[in-house]
Amino acid sequence: MKSFIPWVGGKSKLLWLIHKLSPSRYSRFIDVFGGSGTVTLSRPIQQGCMEVYNDFNGDLTNLFCCVKNRTMALLLELGFLPLNTRDDFNVLYKFFSREEFTDDYLDEEMELTQRYLEPPDAKTIRRMMLERAPRGDVRRAADYFKLIRYSFSGGAKSFAGKSCDIRRFFHLVWECSRRLAEVVIENKDCVDLIRQYDREDAFFYCDPPYYDAEDCYAVGFPKEGHQRLHDALLECQGFVMVSYNYCPFIVDLYKEFYIFYTTRPNSMSQKAGSEYEEIVITNYDPRLYNSARHWQLSIFNLSAAEEDDGRYTLIHEPKTKSDKTEE
Repeated sequence: MKSFIPWVGGKSKLLWLIHKLSPSRYSRFIDVFGGSGTVTLSRPIQQGCMEVYNDFNGDLTNLFCCVKNRTMALLLELGFLPLNTRDDFNVLYKFFSREEFTDDYLDEEMELTQRYLEPPDAKTIRRMMLERAPRGDVRRAADYFKLIRYSFSGGAKSFAGKSCDIRRFFHLVWECSRRLAEVVIENKDCVDLIRQYDREDAFFYCDPPYYDAEDCYAVGFPKEGHQRLHDALLECQGFVMVSYNYCPFIVDLYKEFYIFYTTRPNSMSQKAGSEYEEIVITNYDPRLYNSARHWQLSIFNLSAAEEDDGRYTLIHEPKTKSDKTEE
């Protein structure tokens, strides 16, 4: 499923390799640097598997919370009107028939309970209303959605220079809302999150700001953050996968891990045929697995494999082999 927003560093062009190198069995999936949610949204739903989307950007996680929990309130705030199809009408009808509180309606009703009901009844009813009230700041989410959609490459930093009719994304928002229904949304520091959810049967996917490109991201990530993340992942009991730009510093930093190398067309370059180098890092050996997705590296060519989607090469193995298995 496609995300409802573009995002700097989005992983749509690397999904084929992420899926191929992922373990096939785990009971919790944690998207540590969620961004646009492309990796989480692209996963097939696995019964009994917890899913966690996290990002340190509070505006972004608020937007995801509103897409998940306050879908119609967000769409109304964005102005997805007039209704163009019977399906659009039916969606709005179902929303209003639930009599869900809006922010203004909630404030009005809470004021009335304070004015006309005597304690402790007023206190009890106010608490019930707060519990019924949807979480998430809809106006803030709508503004941030517009900022991303009108910005260059979804970076939320500079104007794209061309018009964008945000009403075209109605169905994307609605579809993503249904996909996110059972996803836990967190807004935490990456290391704190990893320590909270780490288990032997956990699978952490990390897509941190790329090295020497940290300034391209909306939320700051200091250089020492790369070392801090590495140290936390090195202690993990669960499966770990990290995507990075290819550079000697990161390759050396993750020398205790397996490192796979690939290239893709560089859409940011003006030069024809320009390629961008990326690496995928794991704390387990993906070559040992022959999953239900029917991929396997040839026993005659363990260091490289050519697939329909692209080519990738194992460029580094740890001196101490991982004993991490799916059993």
